[in-house]
Amino acid sequence: MLKFLFGFFILISFGSCRKHPEPYYGTKIGPLVEFAHRIKGTVYAVDESTIFIKGFSYDGTGPDAFFWIGNSPRPSPEGMIIPYPEDYRGRDPPVLKAHNNTDIILRLPNGKRIRDIRWLSVWCRRFTVDFGEVFIPPNLEVPKPRVLPEFKRLAHGLRSDNISVLDAKTFYIPNLHYDGAGPDAYFWVGNGSEPSAFGIKVPNEMGSLEPLRGYLGEDIEIQLPGSLTVYDIDWLAVWCVQYRHNFGHVMIPKDLDVPPALGQTKISPPWWYNPTTSTPMPASTNCREFLNKRLQVRWLMQGEQVEIILSAKISEDKYIAFGISGADNKAQMVGGDVTVAYYDKTTETFHAVDYYISHASQCDGKSGVCPDERIGGRNDVTLLSGERTNGITTIRYVRPLHTNEAINDRAIPDDGSIGVIAAFGPLNSRMEANAHMQKDRTKEEESIDFSDRYDHQCTITLDELPQEYDVTPWPPASIIGENVFYVKIGPSGGQRGFSPKTGLPSWGIVFYINDQLSPDLTVERGQMYTFVVETGEHNSNPARYHPLYITDSNEGAYGQQTPEQRSEQTIYAGVDFDKDGNPNPTVTGRYCEWAHKSVDMALESETFEDYMKTLRLECDQGEPATLNWTVPMDAPDLLYYQCYSHSFLGWKIHVVDPGYISEQNGDAKASATAPRHLRITTLFLSLWVILKACNQWFIF
Repeated sequence: MLKFLFGFFILISFGSCRKHPEPYYGTKIGPLVEFAHRIKGTVYAVDESTIFIKGFSYDGTGPDAFFWIGNSPRPSPEGMIIPYPEDYRGRDPPVLKAHNNTDIILRLPNGKRIRDIRWLSVWCRRFTVDFGEVFIPPNLEVPKPRVLPEFKRLAHGLRSDNISVLDAKTFYIPNLHYDGAGPDAYFWVGNGSEPSAFGIKVPNEMGSLEPLRGYLGEDIEIQLPGSLTVYDIDWLAVWCVQYRHNFGHVMIPKDLDVPPALGQTKISPPWWYNPTTSTPMPASTNCREFLNKRLQVRWLMQGEQVEIILSAKISEDKYIAFGISGADNKAQMVGGDVTVAYYDKTTETFHAVDYYISHASQCDGKSGVCPDERIGGRNDVTLLSGERTNGITTIRYVRPLHTNEAINDRAIPDDGSIGVIAAFGPLNSRMEANAHMQKDRTKEEESIDFSDRYDHQCTITLDELPQEYDVTPWPPASIIGENVFYVKIGPSGGQRGFSPKTGLPSWGIVFYINDQLSPDLTVERGQMYTFVVETGEHNSNPARYHPLYITDSNEGAYGQQTPEQRSEQTIYAGVDFDKDGNPNPTVTGRYCEWAHKSVDMALESETFEDYMKTLRLECDQGEPATLNWTVPMDAPDLLYYQCYSHSFLGWKIHVVDPGYISEQNGDAKASATAPRHLRITTLFLSLWVILKACNQWFIF
């Protein structure tokens, strides 16, 4: 916590010299000149198409008044309306209402820019009267978004197109790619010549502070938290907090003159997002748990529609169904009006589809569990967003309370409870809901009052959602009888790979040897083994610099340790010491990585062989390094191959006596990995059995 506060203090104090004078509203145009109806306010150019009026006042008594712009010498009927509020409905915007010292944002319509107009007026159309005006100075310099370079590509497939600073708080990141395999990665900002641990987390495009998911060429916007602006920071990065690693970053120039952050580029985070807490759902918001807490449902009624968020830890070939029960007094599937939500991994898209259940069977085009559109109805559900992170599918959609489809749709009451149902199940080849198991649907009566705003009964966070299915770790890999080991970098395999095998944490990558994920190696004393190492050679990029060495430490990271910590481990190969006793790694070759073709598919890969099909090998130019290691005769039974720079990238080396490894003797292979004390015990037991047999023979 102290480090965080210290970093935040540095962030604010260091960057403050670059700030615009506060408060900053853009380029000042001037005050509104009043002619009638108590018009007041100061007008600013926010950007090329946005005007801000600070402290606007108007008595509201004009019969047909609007904000009005034009290019004539003076305000005249030849102008046009600036719609306000912007989200008006209908053919004409509403007549301007009374305001008392209101801050107002106006967006110029029809592609107009400030350079295209000469004046802004509060104008009465009916009587062609100018209530107040301000003129735009010729050649007015207005703030503009700034285009930056793309993310520097350092690790985990991070890349993007050129990043834009839209305003003092908002970044636009187009074509973002990131494999999502970092265990504790966030958008991260701070000061200095390069990213460091002294930084601040930035919420993602959904306004969440959860670790970043994978991205596949998405265009997103993110906003700096609190009072932080781009004038306070020197860089934007994707940073792994737990392991203090920079996956990629872009520097922020010191000569920015971008628009102020007044809401003109406002992101619309989920209605349930609370930026003061790291949990994705504030305690006061509606939330219910279904199906033994495996499904969380959040909702909020807004006018004539209800917004719903479904979250569950399910596999990619499963759907979530939630909606109105077919009976008022029990959980009944038949007659139900539900939304079927799912992720299509083929097209990498999310879906929310309106269904009607006429029979407890798969849809045949006329009856069964059918999409409304397939049986002559209409899809009244609108998808808002979808996300899949750490195996959790979250889909957000909206549906009207009432539709015109009396047969397929059930109305949601404006006030009062109604029965609801929920289910999980597999998708068929048409990407439609297939049958579900009995354990995967609601059986007890459940009801919700969708008009409620304080029905929060959830007891766990999204991270604590139980698995919809059991994740079986891949069998541990081992290499016995080989004399050459090809070492590269690859992903850790999440819940199926390194961590469940070793019981150790992982920061997203590990050593791959002979295309196996952190295998156990078995070597014989006195024999020479060759390690062909392609794990990075330039220490200027720590995320791609992982020299291999051999040690008795199960953690590694000799280069990061203090002299006291180093004295607790023994180096067997891969590190030299200069005359002053300073260590230097010796096994540094070009960088080769098994990278994700898209996002991390470990959860969806039942076997490691399947997982390898989701990876591709990417190698830098250069040559591999070679380590020839002759195993000492006095080496202990257990050693480790490790990374000199980082913890927990490698795993075990079992050391056995000469002759225990034989490709022709399977029994010897099986016993070769046993520790020496067990082999000695086995030897004595064998001798005892022989002597006992001989003794019995002599007795007879």
